[in-house]
Amino acid sequence: MLIFTVLKKRIMQFLEGTKLYSILTGTCPVCHKGKMYVEPNPYKFSKALKMHERCSHCNTKFKIEPSFFYGAMYVSYAVGVAIAVASFIIAYFFIGLDRDYTFLVIIATLVLMLPLILRVSRNIWINLFMKYDPNKAKG
Repeated sequence: MLIFTVLKKRIMQFLEGTKLYSILTGTCPVCHKGKMYVEPNPYKFSKALKMHERCSHCNTKFKIEPSFFYGAMYVSYAVGVAIAVASFIIAYFFIGLDRDYTFLVIIATLVLMLPLILRVSRNIWINLFMKYDPNKAKG
């Protein structure tokens, strides 16, 4: 477990300053310091998509305009399809399940991963419109 924690920390240090870091960690796309979500656990459904209005570190406004995150629905669809295809390949080709059980595996995977898909989709969407600023990360 300790090796996994150290490896994760090293990978995140390597990715810091990239869009991928902000997408995976749910941090501000501008400074990578402030958290975007009020609740860190996406499986607390009542607060899963509740976001801070602004970054606590650099004061960047997360909701650029009203209904800004409606565009994340398109990203969510693409992420869901990618996960469904990956589930199919693993269940059908690697595990060797028949089509009926593979279908159930896809459904179960999508249902279990829904909160993560929603958050990652929002993270990808906001990172399309904002970029990392090393000066704001320091200040």
